[in-house]
Amino acid sequence: MMLLLNVVFVLVAIAMIALILMQRGAGAQAGSGFGGGASATVFGARGASNFLTKATKWLAIAFFGITLFMAWYATHSAKPKAAVEQDLGVMSQVAVPKAESSKPVVPSAVPVAPSATAPAPTSPAPAVPVPAAPVPAAPVQQQAPAPTEPAKQGG
Repeated sequence: MMLLLNVVFVLVAIAMIALILMQRGAGAQAGSGFGGGASATVFGARGASNFLTKATKWLAIAFFGITLFMAWYATHSAKPKAAVEQDLGVMSQVAVPKAESSKPVVPSAVPVAPSATAPAPTSPAPAVPVPAAPVPAAPVQQQAPAPTEPAKQGG
């Protein structure tokens, strides 16, 4: 059905192009209206509605009708793909973590070691126990020995 409609659509378009190119423009005989020819009208003695213009009109109507039908058919026959069927390309290789709806997500807090000069906080213990994460110890920096002044040599 759609293949046949596509073939008819292309044939109508080619026929419209051919008929439009075969017609003379309105300005081609404009000189005849000013006494240049036997006719007193701008479009010639036969008038504007000859065979070529009528055929072009009906081909244009058919062209737009087929276009509108194809657009309507495409929107009404399209079915959304499920997430499984959808082609994600490179992103299909990325692992998606599954969310667990039964467990509430509790943000984990990293405890900060109190400094030697600051007093310990006196707030009560948190209501939710927070697992203590090991805090890496800061590397101890050794002091470099002070440079000694070289002995002055007399001279």
